[in-house]
Amino acid sequence: MDGTVLVADDDRTIRTVLTQALTRAGCKVHATSSLTTLMRWVGEGKGDVVISDVMMPDGNGLEMLPKIAEDRPGLPVIVISAQNTIMTAIQAAEAEAYDYLPKPFDLPDLMKRTARALEARRRSAPARPAEADEAAERPDDLPLVGRTAAMQALYRLVARVMNTDLPVLITGESGTGKSLIARAIHDFSDRRTLPFVTVAAADLADIEGPSRLLARVKGGTLLFDELGDLDADAQGRIVRMMDTPGDHVPRFMATSQANLNTAMEQGRMRQDLFYRIGGAALHLPSLRERVDDIPLLCDHFLARAERDTGVMRRVSDEALELMRAYSWPGNVRQLENAVRRLVLTGRAEEISRAEVEAVLGSQPEVEPVLSGGGEADNLSVSIERHLRRYFDLHGNMLPPPGLYARILRQMEEPLIEIALEATGGNQAKCADLLGINRNTLRKKITDLDISVTRRRKLM
Repeated sequence: MDGTVLVADDDRTIRTVLTQALTRAGCKVHATSSLTTLMRWVGEGKGDVVISDVMMPDGNGLEMLPKIAEDRPGLPVIVISAQNTIMTAIQAAEAEAYDYLPKPFDLPDLMKRTARALEARRRSAPARPAEADEAAERPDDLPLVGRTAAMQALYRLVARVMNTDLPVLITGESGTGKSLIARAIHDFSDRRTLPFVTVAAADLADIEGPSRLLARVKGGTLLFDELGDLDADAQGRIVRMMDTPGDHVPRFMATSQANLNTAMEQGRMRQDLFYRIGGAALHLPSLRERVDDIPLLCDHFLARAERDTGVMRRVSDEALELMRAYSWPGNVRQLENAVRRLVLTGRAEEISRAEVEAVLGSQPEVEPVLSGGGEADNLSVSIERHLRRYFDLHGNMLPPPGLYARILRQMEEPLIEIALEATGGNQAKCADLLGINRNTLRKKITDLDISVTRRRKLM
């Protein structure tokens, strides 16, 4: 790398690490713990790239970005912040930041981004333009927080698509926050002063439904919640609406917890609608895929509960350990409800492991279904026990929709895999063993993505 980098961070260790790494890479580095000093350097024409923290002793780094853009158009600014919320990513994008990374950051990743910024500077590439000037007036307590790589990548993607006109498809399990992401995209976009309309199946039940929706949305945002649940007629009306939206074209967004690729292959999703709505695809990870965010989410929900109820509680290390090991079938929504119950039902300041166990119940276990009990209905009894535990874990909530197909798939996949093992991978013998047509077996192997290997028969 070749160039001068200005580093502003109140953490001495971060300044030292960045100075050493950038110097070894061939850069000149000026490091400071003061925004005032940083702005003086920028005003003097120093620096080809800026790396700045947000919260500094003498101000907010994000608030300095418009001034930097005014004084030094095209000077790339990389924002680093310990505030791991979607708001930080959105504000960084709006304030002309070239890039944004959460703390703790990956040093090699930051070095690569700095190299790209230096190259962009050499080519006189302008930083992304700011699209709004009222971020400071927006709430900073959106329940979309996370420092894991998956969530930070999602935040950056949200910031990039926010002010485009691309249709957006948001996928993820129930309780991951799909509707919250859709609302955030609208509320921080150029359309924020226009209506945000969530479309229900009843809104598309007749031929006049699309025209009524377009009249309501007035060029704002239309969100089709759980797109995969809509019937063929409703899907056809959406396609026609997207093709002829009238004078005030709204932004189209949709959510789905179902796999729409699979639905399309099975004929339950129109291909033309699938490709129209998927202009930008955002996937929300399940909570069990980002367990490192659980302490952060707990802190967020506990702080909210303290504001609402005046009760201050914190989670013990042992309780957090149990929370991290739990599968969270209801995702962030279930975690929020669990924390709310813990705040209201406990007395001590610290939430204990026993309290969490009482709220969550026992983790469902897959038990041996043929354990030699001698009962003809042993398999049925074991399955019933497992399903009752599964329902009990949801407390007052129902499990996510689509339970029938989900349970059948969970039973069918191991059954076919074990039968294939037992027959040494011979599909004709496996189909005969299962009592199904060979073509049906082949289709299920494909649909369930089962790997078939010819091997010595087990029995």
